[in-house]
Amino acid sequence: MASLTVLDPGFLTTVQDLGRQGYQQVGVPVGGAMDTYSLRAGNRLVGNEDHLAALEVTLQGPRLIVRGETVMAVTGAKLKVFKNGQRVPQWEALYLGEGDELSLGEVERGARAYLCVAGGLDVPLLLGSRSTFLGGGWGGFHGRVLRARDILPLVAATRERLKTVGNFALQEDQSVLPVAVTPIRVMLGPQSSLFPAATLETLCAGSYQISHQADRMGYRLAGEVLVSSVMADVISDGIAPGSIQVAGNGQPTIMLADRQTTGGYAKIATVIGADLSLLGQMKPQDRVQFVAVNYEAAVQALVNSEDKLARLPRRPAPSRIFQVLLQGSRVRAEVSEI
Repeated sequence: MASLTVLDPGFLTTVQDLGRQGYQQVGVPVGGAMDTYSLRAGNRLVGNEDHLAALEVTLQGPRLIVRGETVMAVTGAKLKVFKNGQRVPQWEALYLGEGDELSLGEVERGARAYLCVAGGLDVPLLLGSRSTFLGGGWGGFHGRVLRARDILPLVAATRERLKTVGNFALQEDQSVLPVAVTPIRVMLGPQSSLFPAATLETLCAGSYQISHQADRMGYRLAGEVLVSSVMADVISDGIAPGSIQVAGNGQPTIMLADRQTTGGYAKIATVIGADLSLLGQMKPQDRVQFVAVNYEAAVQALVNSEDKLARLPRRPAPSRIFQVLLQGSRVRAEVSEI
């Protein structure tokens, strides 16, 4: 079976997919990739379904040795990628054979890159997902970040028919990355009525800086104080991805992938779905400018994002090998999509 051996894990590298859907009512966070667009794009480039698990690389990438052979793609944040010491492009399907070394450097723009592998990473499925939840110490690869000498098994796949670099390359960089002050679109609510009109104007009037209290759970922001008409606390209710909570000190916090399932702070606004991946590429000291939009604009933005993703070239799905017990004998079966 093909695998990846970790020589250097990088700063914070974890296994992530699209998260655990359907368990928030029992207190289980959704989790999953911070930039789902880049994860889905990378999976499509190597012939995977969108939801398959990949490596989420934060700020500094890992160094890996391939055992067996596979096809990979690196998407998301801008960084240098090397195969056996030679620079190779991002946003392209790359063939790697036995003993090849893949190295991802320091992130130059953005925060998180995604290393997607044909067939996906073969870590245990837990509550419908292979994502790592660091806060609970479960999921992914033993519930933790990668370490040197870890061996990550890959889902069994036959040798790819197409190995030429560039066969599945994009004509242009598909990254959606932060700028000096990044516009982030929001819809007001669900508890915007608890804030005076002047506070709602303040939210979108200036920029906010992401503080150093920022992780996969959420980003605490620094900027103009947001004053509510009543006490900041409300009856605890569900927290959607991108919810902007306002604590008693008037500073907002954007709740992200590993957020808790419920909370009792008033939520002044919610980041629209189309901008969550962009938010996932931000880091401490980056600045955001909130832009209020209506429901129709939020839906259209999501449609545009999905259309962009749909235009990505797809690599044919790799064949898979199974060992089948047939009348007492083990038979090797190759299965491919038709």
